[in-house]
Amino acid sequence: MILAAAVLLTLILFASVFHKVNVPVIILSLFIGIIFGSDVTGLIDLNNAQLVKEIANGALMFILFIGGFSTKKQHFRQVFKPVVLMSTVGVVLTALVTGTLFHLITGWPFLRALLVGSIISSTDAAAVYAIFKGHSVDNKVRTLTELESVSNDPMAVVLTTFMVGLVEGGEVSTLKAVASFVWLLVGGAGIGVLVGFLAVYVFKKIRHIEAEYFYIYLLAIVLLSYSLAELAGGSGMLSAFFAGFVMGNKQIPYKKGLLAFNNILSFITNVGLFIMLGLLAFPSSFKDIWQSGVIVFLVLTFVSRPLMVWLLTLFTDLKPKEKLFVSAVGLRGAVPIVLATYPAAVGLDSGHVIFNIVFFNVALSMLLQGTTLVPLARKLGLTTKDRNKVPKMLELVTVQDTNYEIIDIYIDDEIYEGSCLVKDLNLPPGTLITFINREGKVIAPSGAVEIKPNDTLTVLVEKRNIDMIPLEIKRGFMHKGKGGQEADAEQAEPDAVVVAAEEEDGLQGDPQVSS
Repeated sequence: MILAAAVLLTLILFASVFHKVNVPVIILSLFIGIIFGSDVTGLIDLNNAQLVKEIANGALMFILFIGGFSTKKQHFRQVFKPVVLMSTVGVVLTALVTGTLFHLITGWPFLRALLVGSIISSTDAAAVYAIFKGHSVDNKVRTLTELESVSNDPMAVVLTTFMVGLVEGGEVSTLKAVASFVWLLVGGAGIGVLVGFLAVYVFKKIRHIEAEYFYIYLLAIVLLSYSLAELAGGSGMLSAFFAGFVMGNKQIPYKKGLLAFNNILSFITNVGLFIMLGLLAFPSSFKDIWQSGVIVFLVLTFVSRPLMVWLLTLFTDLKPKEKLFVSAVGLRGAVPIVLATYPAAVGLDSGHVIFNIVFFNVALSMLLQGTTLVPLARKLGLTTKDRNKVPKMLELVTVQDTNYEIIDIYIDDEIYEGSCLVKDLNLPPGTLITFINREGKVIAPSGAVEIKPNDTLTVLVEKRNIDMIPLEIKRGFMHKGKGGQEADAEQAEPDAVVVAAEEEDGLQGDPQVSS
């Protein structure tokens, strides 16, 4: 227990020291694990691949469920085709190209080389979110890469499980192999969808119990979706993802609270997972595998990933510079390291060669790709103007049905000037400005209160009126550079007012607001 406390306190200390340079917490967690591991200080000796696999599977199960829960159907509208292709066909293509070239260059056995390619084939959602956090990258490519990183993990899990079976089992008939692979996908996804719909139905039947029970219920659904799929021979990981996806896109009680709970759970799980994976690493062994590791990294970064992206986005409206940036966003993270424990757990990687190659690649990806993505976005002109952060969303805490939503509206001081009074706004009936945030101070919005540029307004509004509220508010301001003309909807720049609305159908009932 003392060592566990020391590890966590050291992480907090490092996070406070490196806060200003925005080092992702997953990199810090990995580094802390290495420091406390057998190869550096030797304070914690963790050399049990089977144990690590079981713990990591549990963590990954929750991470994928949360990823599905946070993925909104409407986000797919603009990037649906490339996301679906890249997270399915793209994973297989990446594994095939990487494994084949690795086999040809190094002489590794073909199936084992394909196994390495499968393990390293998916990008990491936590890494992508962490790198982009605090930076204004073009919304289109950001949405595409974030959704791809969330949705390609299940395919990598299925593909790796399949390849482990092939390598371990020797000769397998083509028909049996294809049938097994298809059932892993179809069975896992199907069971996850069924569990998700059933969970939503039951959720609504128990909506009047204490809110705390909902969190326990959510954990039970994760375990149920995973275990049922595994019992049926499908992919438990894929099942967990789709159960989360169904629930996240349906109306359920306390949805925003559950989403916040999921985010906290995901953060803690990722931290624990990366610390544990760092403990399992043996950096002193890198001297024996660094050449193979560099070959895999170069093939993956400059051949497999770009080839996959350009092929699968041929008939999309992505511009060349956008394709180039998406190609560069191939960050590897927790999932490949977790998958790298699979071969060792069944005796296929007793010397930790595969694990070390994968770990080495993840470290290179974090350090080299992770630190160059934002500068590359600037170089390609894919960054947008930075904006002041808005307050966190409030939640309508109720289990009844309602048509209300809470949104945050930011008045951009680089575009607007002047001011207007709250009483002069022509807002739709039922709309209420709950408070105004001005330079960190909360102002009660009486009719005589003046709204100024750089203010953030938190507004309670009917869902049908969400789109018109920003237009009504900005009409009261002057548009900079327009010679004092009124900033009406036609003159205003589309991004001038930022609306931060929860994109979920949500929490229904009489509007009770709590922070």
